[in-house]
Amino acid sequence: MAALEKATGDAVLKFEPFVLHVLCQELQDAQLLHSVAIEAGFRNSGITVGRGGKVMMAVRSTHCLEVPLSHQGKLMVSEEYIEFLIHVANQKMEEN
Repeated sequence: MAALEKATGDAVLKFEPFVLHVLCQELQDAQLLHSVAIEAGFRNSGITVGRGGKVMMAVRSTHCLEVPLSHQGKLMVSEEYIEFLIHVANQKMEEN
């Protein structure tokens, strides 16, 4: 809270979700891993095939959070709300 009160610009609380990149030998391997990831709840997962034929599987969580806290140095939310956001972010970390 002390750092937010001293801020002169914009402050944002941001939680980035889990991401795992796996280089696969074959497309079939990536497809199998993709199916497992989707069934496990990692709905933002996907497969990318590069120009050289490199097959990359990305396992991604949907647990993201981005909330503005201050604007031009003015705190826009209460301390109670920030505590709530921290609790939510910590829950997302556990789910990751």
